[in-house]
Amino acid sequence: MPQWPWAASSSFGELEPFSETKCSFALPSSVECAAQALHLLYCVYTRSVEEVQPNPDPRPAGPALRFVAAALIVRDGEVLIGQRRPNQPMAMLWEFPGGKIEAGESPQQALARELDEELGIRAVIGRPVTRVRHNYRHGGAVDLQFFAVHEFTGEIVSHIYHQVRWVKLEDLSGYEFLAADRGLIRDLAAGKLL
Repeated sequence: MPQWPWAASSSFGELEPFSETKCSFALPSSVECAAQALHLLYCVYTRSVEEVQPNPDPRPAGPALRFVAAALIVRDGEVLIGQRRPNQPMAMLWEFPGGKIEAGESPQQALARELDEELGIRAVIGRPVTRVRHNYRHGGAVDLQFFAVHEFTGEIVSHIYHQVRWVKLEDLSGYEFLAADRGLIRDLAAGKLL
């Protein structure tokens, strides 16, 4: 019969040398022996779980992913773009209006809310145009869903931008956009999406 190096003691969480006369792991002869065996397994299991496990992959976790809905507000062959303020990250770059999708919101609901907050308009959110996932060099990541907007009510007032501008689709490449928007800009300027 195998000799086990330890067995459970009467005090919780401590181990003491095992003796064959106390109990046998082959067939426990009493309830007390079975309880001691379970206690031993519990102690061994919890000690191994509580130990800090080494990280097999020393690379840092991936960038946090932000989900964003953005509008391609179109009027007479032009699209509305906004320039970020000088005091914002990625200052003075151009982007399409929109923003973060909050918990419990659909992308369309988030976009309608953002357009009201940013521009003071009530927009009819149209069809999805494209979706872009981009990892920034500084570590951030964004998942952008773009929607066409052909109808809105209210006068456009910039609440967050340095300036807003209506631009012909073919002229978009003349503006310095956020990196996440650059592939879309090429497709829009080439007349591929709208």
